[in-house]
Amino acid sequence: MLAAPSIDAFNPPRRILMGPGPSDVYPEVLAAQARPTIGHLDPLFIAMMDELKALIQYAFQTKNEMTLAVSAPGSAGMETCFVNLVEAGEKVIVCRNGVFGERMRQNVERVGATAVMVDNEWGEAVSPADVEAALKAHPDAKFLAFVHAETSTGALSDAKTLCALAKQYDCLSIVDAVTSVGGVELRVDEWGIDAIYAGSQKCLSCVPGLSPVSFSPAAVEKIKSRTTPVQSWFLDQTLVMGYWSGTADNSAKRSYHHTAPVNALYALHESLRILAKEGLEASWQRHADMHQVLRQGLEGLGLKFVVEETCRLPQLNAVYIPEGIDDVAVRKQLLENYNLEIGAGLGALAGKAWRIGLMGFGARRENVALCLKALEEVLN
Repeated sequence: MLAAPSIDAFNPPRRILMGPGPSDVYPEVLAAQARPTIGHLDPLFIAMMDELKALIQYAFQTKNEMTLAVSAPGSAGMETCFVNLVEAGEKVIVCRNGVFGERMRQNVERVGATAVMVDNEWGEAVSPADVEAALKAHPDAKFLAFVHAETSTGALSDAKTLCALAKQYDCLSIVDAVTSVGGVELRVDEWGIDAIYAGSQKCLSCVPGLSPVSFSPAAVEKIKSRTTPVQSWFLDQTLVMGYWSGTADNSAKRSYHHTAPVNALYALHESLRILAKEGLEASWQRHADMHQVLRQGLEGLGLKFVVEETCRLPQLNAVYIPEGIDDVAVRKQLLENYNLEIGAGLGALAGKAWRIGLMGFGARRENVALCLKALEEVLN
């Protein structure tokens, strides 16, 4: 028999999280997660789920009935959209201008579908002209998939225009909003987005591990008309929606699918309640304002942005590492001396850029001031 290990309780330090995510979590959200656990079929919990659904609809700006939180992180939200909508042999136009567009391609191919790639340079927004050219060249395409806010570069693409193109060419749109929801303008119904997924740990400033998703009526019809079963049992929305629909009383019994992450859903409920109290437009403006303060300071330090200002995300600031500066050493000093985390570059930007997050609770003046002062001292 193995001996019981002697391990102390884990007590992490208080970090200032200014990387690409997770972001600083609201204190109220941490407190909400510590509330008593109740059953995932308890009438009180079901009533809370109904409120949570309404809050997600507000964050996405949608009336979609099929709106819920997947019990897993944003990557599972991505897979939820692809495995439910796309069937083997179908064709998907996939936009790739960073790491997460590439992950979309992998999802498409794993379900046995064909990915037609529209590539733009890292740091650029998705080109609507290139997308339209691909749609014209492939009239049999069923879907257009793109990342609204590319976390690997800090580039923001024009979701409204891209979704209009999808509609024009009779395609359903699949949109990655993991980093955009709560941080920049996003209007699911007005822009005609058909399937969208997000993450709890970015601009929502919730604990990691949940993925809000929403499907339009047209997307729901596509799911219902499938000729093959959904690849993933756990992510099959035709099964999950029996748990997220109905009423809280006994007149419409919720069907058991899996044991929901009860306390994590408390946390998401609280973070979205905070967003609703602030107001979406106020949140979008706060992120933009803090970005301008950070931008001025970073440029004052001689740092250059990866993304042009016209398509730059306020909540994810990618800057080139100056010549002769050790990437790892700087981030190590920031973490050890200031309890400050910024992100490394991904993919083509690995070792060439830092990613500085201004997300949710983290998008506030004291964080910007600390980041700029700490960077100045370390770089000098």
